[in-house]
Amino acid sequence: MRAFICIDLPENILDEIIEIQDGLRKTNLINGKFTERQNIHLTLKFLGEVNEDKFNEVKEQLSKLKFSKFSLKLDKLGVFSEKFIRIVWVSVAGNELFEIQKDIDFCLKNLFPKEERFMGHITIARPKFVKDNKKLLEKLQNINYSKINFEIDKVYLKKSELTAKGPKYETLLEINYT
Repeated sequence: MRAFICIDLPENILDEIIEIQDGLRKTNLINGKFTERQNIHLTLKFLGEVNEDKFNEVKEQLSKLKFSKFSLKLDKLGVFSEKFIRIVWVSVAGNELFEIQKDIDFCLKNLFPKEERFMGHITIARPKFVKDNKKLLEKLQNINYSKINFEIDKVYLKKSELTAKGPKYETLLEINYT
C-alpha cells in the first residue's frame, strides 16, 4: 500500500484554500486538477509503497511519537518548478512544523531515508498545462487571502489509493498530542 504521514486541516483553513482555488480557476491559466477539499492536507513524510510488515513497524514507531499542540499559519503561494509548473501550493509557517517533521524522520530512521529538503506546503493544484507561467506567478503574488493561524493537535498515518477519479485517502492511525 502507498502510505504517508500528514496533518489534516481545520474547516476554516479548507474554506480559505477553496477560495484561493476558486480565484485561480477564474484566471483560466491552469488546465489540470485542483485538489479536492476532502484530499487537502499537509504531508509530513511520504512513505511510498509499504508492505504489511513494514507498515506494522511504522505504526509501532509512530505510536511512540510525542508532541505538543502547535500553531501554524498559511503563508505564501508558490509553485514547484517555475519553468514547467507541476504543483501549485500554499506554504505553511511555524517552527514547530519542522520540529515534528524531524521527530518523525528520527523515529522512522531505520525504515526510511531522511527527508533532505522538507518544505511545509499544501498542494492546491496539479496543472497539466499552464497558459502563461509569468501571468500565473504574478497572479499568485496578488491573490488576497487570510494568513490564518490554526492549531494542530493530531498527526495521521494514511494510505493512498490511486483511482481514475483521483486519490482516495484512508486514515490508518491517529496520533494525538501529549
